[in-house]
Formats: sequence, structure tokens, C-alpha cells
Amino acid sequence: MIRLEPRRHHSQKMVYLSPLLAIVLTLISGAIIFAFMGKDPIEALYTFFIMPINNAYGIGELFVKGTPLVIIAIGLAMGFRANVWNIGAEGQLTMGAIFGGALALAFYDSTSVFLLPGMFVMAAIGGAFWGAIPAWLRTRFNANEILTSLMLTYVATLFLSYLVYGPWRNPEGFNFPESRAFPNAALLPIIYDGTRVHLGAVFALLIVAGGWVLLTKSVVGFQLRVVGQAPQAARHVGFRQKRMVWFTLLLSGGLSGLAGMFEVAGPIGQLQPSISPGYGFTAIIVAFLGRLHPIGILFAGLVISLTYLGGELAQISLGLPSAVTGLFQGILLFFLLGCDVLTKYRIRFGSASKSGEPA
Repeated sequence: MIRLEPRRHHSQKMVYLSPLLAIVLTLISGAIIFAFMGKDPIEALYTFFIMPINNAYGIGELFVKGTPLVIIAIGLAMGFRANVWNIGAEGQLTMGAIFGGALALAFYDSTSVFLLPGMFVMAAIGGAFWGAIPAWLRTRFNANEILTSLMLTYVATLFLSYLVYGPWRNPEGFNFPESRAFPNAALLPIIYDGTRVHLGAVFALLIVAGGWVLLTKSVVGFQLRVVGQAPQAARHVGFRQKRMVWFTLLLSGGLSGLAGMFEVAGPIGQLQPSISPGYGFTAIIVAFLGRLHPIGILFAGLVISLTYLGGELAQISLGLPSAVTGLFQGILLFFLLGCDVLTKYRIRFGSASKSGEPA
């Protein structure tokens, strides 16, 4: 019989080296998969991971894709550290885009400099509102936030579809399901000429810095760690778990809402039935690949954003299906979880004796 036995002492170095090992194993597996598909593994890996960033525009796209991933993952990581499992960031992203977009559409002919900051506020409110629902259900009825936040994602997506197919559809858009184009005052300024890198990338860096300060230098960050690692000790010293549920879900919801607004006020420029290729779900991988630490999340977000760029280029250059992006992300998560398990457990063969040693 094969079983897992907890290690008495596990290597702290491997906790931080396991993401790098998972990336290496993912590359090796990708080469094998490409070979079975009849593609040159070296050429395919070069096309997937190097070619997308071999010029300034490609590097800019890396930051464009990475911005929402990093912002969302920072908020999720705070909750995960406190054992609050928000799986509905995709829906909170969508609601943030709706709330922020509503202000842009209400003042679509405005040139006010206050329009964009107002959209920031509205997007954060929209995302936090959508995060508050599973927080209330968890603290009031002890409902599982994994299920409630996930199901609310589909409600938000359907609500967006209703708006762009119905009351918010562009009257001059030839009946396409999309809103009016946002006015220039509602669009994020480009910060590097020749690319699409917008102001949201700067906010992502500020949020990373703020997340690091919150986690390592504040009382709230200490409470998050204690509630997640030792809930009984947290209750003994008076740390209220319900307060942490509300705080983390509102925080992650608000940040996800901001990420949604950065998408519609940045690369997209309007509301559409689909405004995200699944950033809210992919950010979960980013959070764990970054070891739930803001600095690690920054680098993990860039790695995962590269899979989006590589997947798009592989479709064009190699004729591969669009599912190759999800394949690489799934393989990476599989190896990351596997490395984490083997860091804390060892594989044993045979049945355990009463003393706990192999028979």
C-alpha cells in the first residue's frame, strides 16, 4: 500500500524553491507534449516562452496581462492566509467593471479629470459589494464561501450580458452586444509609448507594496497569519474570525473590482459580454505560485501572464489550439501542489504498524 507520512521536519528552503522546481517540471512536460503533437519541442518552447517578449511591445503586453492577475492575487492571498477561500474573484472583477463602466457611460461626453478617479471608487465599491455577499452568508449562516462566491460569478457574468445586450447596448453599434466606447477622460493613460502599458500597472506595483506593508508590518497582517495558522490561539487572545472574514472578502472583492475597471478602461475601452479570459480564477494559481507573499505574487503574475501571450502566439505560429494556455497553467498548478505535498510528506510503501512505522 502506498501512503503519505508527515515529515517530522520539512525543509524551509524547499517551501520557496518548489515554485521554481514546478516551473522546470512544467517546461519538461511541455516539451514532451509538444513532441507527441508532432512539433519541435525546442522551437515550440521558444515560441511559447521567449518569442512573445523579444521586443518592447511584447514586454509591454506582459505587464498588461500581469496587471489584473497581480492585483487580484494580492487580495486573494490575504484571505487564503486567514483560511477565507474567495473563489469568486472573476465575478467581483465583472461587477467592478460594471460599476466603473456605469459612471463612464453616464458621463460618456464628459471631459472631467474627476471621471477616472470616480470610476476607481465605483469599481472598488462594486467588487467589495459582490464580496460582501459571501461574507454575510458565511458569518450569518455559516455558508461555505467557496460555493457562494463561485456561484455569484455566474450571476455577475449573466448580469453583464443582460446589460450589453439590452439597456446599455450602443445605439450606434450596429446591434453588436457592446456598450458605447468610453470617453477619453474615462480611459487609463498609456505610460510607455509604443505599447499598451497603462496606469494600472503603476497601481499594481503600489498594491504590491501596500500588501507587503499590510502583511509584514501591521497588526492586521499579524492577525491574518494567526487566524489562519492557529485559529484556537486566535480565539483565545480575542482575534475575531468573523471580522477577518469580512475584511478579507471586502479587500479581495474591492481589488478584483479595480482589476476589472482597469481592463475595461484600459485595453478594452468599453463593456463587452466577456471582459476577462479567466483572470479571477487564474489569480488563484498566481497567489499560490507566489507563496501568498506580495513580492512572490508580482513575479508569479508575470510568469502566468507569459502563458497567455505564449498561448496566443502558439495558435498563430504553430497552429496549436487555444486550450494550450490552460494546459500549461494546469500542469504548473499540478506540479506546484505535488512539490508542496512532497515537501511536507514522504511516500511510504506498505501498511503502517501501530507504532506508526512501516510494517
